[in-house]
Amino acid sequence: MLTISGMSSRLALKLIDRTQAKQLDQLAAEPQHARAISRFRENIADIHTAADLVDNYDAYSFVMKAFDLEDQMFGKAMMREILSSDSADKTSLVNKLTDPRFRKLYDALGFTNGGTANANTSSTAWQDKIVDQYVSQQFINGENDQNPTVGSVLEFRKKVGGLKTWYSVLKDKDTAQFMRTALGIPNDVVKLDVERQKQIFEDKFDITKLKDPKEVDNLVSHFVAVSDANNFSTGGAAGNAAVTLMQGAVQGGSGQFVPATFDLTAIATFSASRYR
Repeated sequence: MLTISGMSSRLALKLIDRTQAKQLDQLAAEPQHARAISRFRENIADIHTAADLVDNYDAYSFVMKAFDLEDQMFGKAMMREILSSDSADKTSLVNKLTDPRFRKLYDALGFTNGGTANANTSSTAWQDKIVDQYVSQQFINGENDQNPTVGSVLEFRKKVGGLKTWYSVLKDKDTAQFMRTALGIPNDVVKLDVERQKQIFEDKFDITKLKDPKEVDNLVSHFVAVSDANNFSTGGAAGNAAVTLMQGAVQGGSGQFVPATFDLTAIATFSASRYR
């Protein structure tokens, strides 16, 4: 995996964009992940029910990690009930949960008949999709460990295609945080009811524009600028390339220190001003 610690988020993203396909292949070939993928393929074809899945550690842990639900692995009884849910029943557990990760897992695995049947697990093409999901999520998690701003961008890019309404944004806390930051909306709005939050977002940005890659790139640029400025102001940008440039800017050619003031709030605010 590319080491991005110490880089500006903007530079790190440029490097990732140029090398991501190669990095994903390398990640899948790493012994830890190669073993997990192999064990998943060996086990998953024999799993036909939700109970089979949660009782098989290798397959269960793999799919939970693939859908970023590793923190929920202990809840086997809950996961079995979710995967056994009837999506047409509004009272079923999968329809009551607000965390979109559970629904994404439910839809991808495709258990039917109350969790007692599955037509997907023996399909090599389906297995390939789950493996790709696993590798992609592990890559994002690794980048996030090095630079949370970069991790947030990669996660947003992965989800953006499914964001059709502001409700779909608001029910995902990470995506909502990304959009608040990119659009210059204060975090205090989370204290308001959902309808009021939705109105605030609608006043800032037309969500149908997320279909336009250029609009997505603009949001990413604004998010990165604000996040890096905030990180700098709290001491989180030590060693960042942007800090090096700033340090150079406040020194004269003779090495003498030249006093200068950077208004970090203004930097962050300017980034989001296009959407005001």
